[in-house]
Amino acid sequence: MEVKLWHDKRERELLDSLADLYAIIKTTEKLEKAYVRDLVSSTEYEAECLKLIAQFRTLSSSLRDAVPSVDRFADAYKMDCPAALNRLLVSGVPATVEHRASASSASASAAASSASAIAQCVQHFITAMDAVKLNMVAVDQVHPSSPTSPPPSPSSAPSCPRLRGKVKVREWLARLAKMGAADELTEQQSRQLHFDLDSSYNAFMAALPSAGS
Repeated sequence: MEVKLWHDKRERELLDSLADLYAIIKTTEKLEKAYVRDLVSSTEYEAECLKLIAQFRTLSSSLRDAVPSVDRFADAYKMDCPAALNRLLVSGVPATVEHRASASSASASAAASSASAIAQCVQHFITAMDAVKLNMVAVDQVHPSSPTSPPPSPSSAPSCPRLRGKVKVREWLARLAKMGAADELTEQQSRQLHFDLDSSYNAFMAALPSAGS
């Protein structure tokens, strides 16, 4: 007899989100172990870890009612992912960032602040791109000043002469600010926004100092 895991679209979306949360935690655990065993470079580790942290923050925020405690979620499914939970819930930044901060105690506070800003910018880039992919194209769904996407936005990325994408993001913010909250982007505007966000995100990641610098 066929067993249905859901009865409607809402239940299916919830289960998909829970599966995504499970996958993010498991992937982070494997990434942490790979980094410790020197199976992945510091640069690759940091980029992937920042992305996972951003995805985790976005997803855990949307699942706040269904999953009030990620620790309990991990226990319930016997995940055994201590490194991932520490990275996602306690640290909030890649190990490479922590190491650079501790290597220079005089600049530790500034490094931690910079790492937090970087993580949040990555989170907003990914959130915005995912929203456009899911056809969430109303202004209040993509604008970073909406309650579901608190500042800082990608436009608050650190000043960098190579970060040309920052200008594109600011242009979009100015354009969205002139529209009503319920106004929706056209298909052409949505495709252009996703393209600009993707190229800006890649430029942002390329402009970050390498893990060894």
